[in-house]
Amino acid sequence: MSDEAKWYVVHTYSGYENKVATNLEKIVENRKLQDWIHEIAVPTETVTEIKDGKKKEVERKTYPGYVLVKMVMTDDSWYVVRNTRGCTGFVGPNGKPTPLTEAEVAALGIEKREIIVNYHVGDTVRIIDGPLENFSGQVDEIDQEKNKVRVTISMFGRETPVELELDQAELME
Repeated sequence: MSDEAKWYVVHTYSGYENKVATNLEKIVENRKLQDWIHEIAVPTETVTEIKDGKKKEVERKTYPGYVLVKMVMTDDSWYVVRNTRGCTGFVGPNGKPTPLTEAEVAALGIEKREIIVNYHVGDTVRIIDGPLENFSGQVDEIDQEKNKVRVTISMFGRETPVELELDQAELME
């Protein structure tokens, strides 16, 4: 079943994203629809706002008015999602649900891909992707949760810390 599950974008009333997600989760649980509707996500990002001279971390919706649903598209699953209170329909031509592509899912960062790295703090790595490709440096910090690694490289005779994705660096032999 799960091979057929794809991510779809559902349009909601603005400000009702979390309510729609919660309602849909309850419906899935109550009607035992876990085989059809796998995941429900409201994409958010953490932003630092400065108000009255004070920094404050705020969770903000990346796409207001939209909820992402990973589901197997059937008449029944479509009906359940479409008729959830606060939902105005699926995104697609003429309201016909169009699944997101693998590239779109990756760009949205909905599904976390676990990257296993073969380097540790203190190791020397070579950057294999991005504008600093072929530079090498020492690993200062690895953050698996955020998929980031901080490497100190020597640029123009100066030590410079850079933050990279985990898969942008590889252990130097």
